Amino acid sequence: MYGKKVKLRALFLITLILSLTLIVFLVLYSLKENVVYFLSPTEIKTLNEVKKDKIRVGGMVKKSSINIINDEIIFIITDFQNEINVTYSGLVPNLFQENKGVVAEGFLEDKNYFKATKILAKHDENYMPPDLNKKKDE
Repeated sequence: MYGKKVKLRALFLITLILSLTLIVFLVLYSLKENVVYFLSPTEIKTLNEVKKDKIRVGGMVKKSSINIINDEIIFIITDFQNEINVTYSGLVPNLFQENKGVVAEGFLEDKNYFKATKILAKHDENYMPPDLNKKKDE
C-alpha cells in the first residue's frame, strides 16, 4: 500500500515526536523539584491545611517588628493585608531591614507562625552593591 520511503518517514516522525515528548517531560519533571515559589501571608491564611513541606514566604518586613533575643531574630512579614510571625536563628543578609522585601524559607508551624531556616533579602531593580557604588563615585 505505502512505499518503503513513506514507511521510513512515518517511523522517523513518530520516533522524533516520542523523543521530544520524553525530553520535555524529563526537563519539566526535573524543574518541578527545583523551582520554589513563595507564598504571601494572605495566601497562607487561605490554605485549607498547614503544609509540612519546606516553603518560602515572601513580603515586606513590618516596621518596628524586628526583635533580636540571644541568637534568634523574630520579625513579622506582611503583604499589607495579612501578617505572619517569623523566627530565625543565624546570619541575615546585609539588605535585611524594616520596610524592605524579604523571602524566608522554612517550615510553617501554623497559619500565624513560620520557622525560617534561610533568609533571602529582596531588592529593587536599581540596586547596586556598595563596592560598585563607591567605585562609580570615584
